[in-house]
Amino acid sequence: MPKALTRPVLIAATLYFAGVFACGFVLGTIRVLILLPRMEEIWALLLELPVILTLSWLIAGRITKARPSLATLYARLGTGGWAFLLLMLAEYLLATTAMGLSGAEFFARWTTLEGALGLAGQILFALLPALRLLTEPRHSGQL
Repeated sequence: MPKALTRPVLIAATLYFAGVFACGFVLGTIRVLILLPRMEEIWALLLELPVILTLSWLIAGRITKARPSLATLYARLGTGGWAFLLLMLAEYLLATTAMGLSGAEFFARWTTLEGALGLAGQILFALLPALRLLTEPRHSGQL
């Protein structure tokens, strides 16, 4: 079985996605209800993005440190990749059902500055489990 599809990777990806999505839901609510009435969308996003990425870093660390099976780069990339797919699916479903956007409108948002920054943040979210390897003690020859 490919290392990106192992049970520990899929469980970790689901936990990582769920934790960050819950935080993002709270922060997004704060952005929409409190920040957007007071400032332009770009500034609200620039305030929110570092907070959600910091929370993502912390959640990724908690999940990966507790699971020795995620000590390799491949496992970490798999975890982030699967979490990213879950996030994109959740965002798409939320946008098209709760917000009433069409699929085309959902993807068209990525062509705006705010949408591109949001997507960049989501890609960074996917890479954080692997990037955490840079701050952890080296493992002998594990890829």
